[in-house]
Amino acid sequence: MRVLVVEDTADLAEGIVMRLAQSGIACDLADCLQAARDFFAVQDYDAIVLDINLPDGSGRSFLRDIRAAGDRTPVLMLTALISVDDRVSALDLGADDYLVKPFDQRELEARIRALVRRDAEQKSDQVVLGPLTYSPASQSAVLDGQRLDLTRREAALLNVLIRHQGQYVTKTRLYDSLFTFNDADVGLNAIELYIARLRKKLAGSAVTISTQRGVGYNIGLDG
Repeated sequence: MRVLVVEDTADLAEGIVMRLAQSGIACDLADCLQAARDFFAVQDYDAIVLDINLPDGSGRSFLRDIRAAGDRTPVLMLTALISVDDRVSALDLGADDYLVKPFDQRELEARIRALVRRDAEQKSDQVVLGPLTYSPASQSAVLDGQRLDLTRREAALLNVLIRHQGQYVTKTRLYDSLFTFNDADVGLNAIELYIARLRKKLAGSAVTISTQRGVGYNIGLDG
């Protein structure tokens, strides 16, 4: 999962990015509207965390623009404003949820995951594929009754594959879900390494990761 965080308060923004990164969520951080627009112009996101008050304008204008363009990326607004009118205004513009500052980082993470599940019409936090069960909230997987030992990025990769089971996911899409613009030193071929590691940990089970050259990777059941 990759999230755009638009927040100009440095300590809060860094805390959000650190918390989400620990949960396997790749984050790009924009400290103003222009940076947010620049990121959004070249990258697709699973969700956006958007502050209302920014140094070069209101987050509402960014929300208004992306909704006017037909983009339905889930947006969670952050606001220090507590009046009902302010909250209603954000929701009417197309926000999917909001949090009033200060907030608990655990709640922010839970709300982001809920928005992504809702967007994917996935009701349960756990995703099941035959003998494999994956829980994004805990970044944990159980295969044939045994918990898999996964690194943070292996878990993030499995999350993307299993959420798109039955579909081939391109190497670029997988890369974009695991790495941010700050990881520019990591090449696209790193995905092949993580795929190989996952295959090794799934070996001997009914769950397989197949490759279609020029198309991507697909997780499914053998046979």
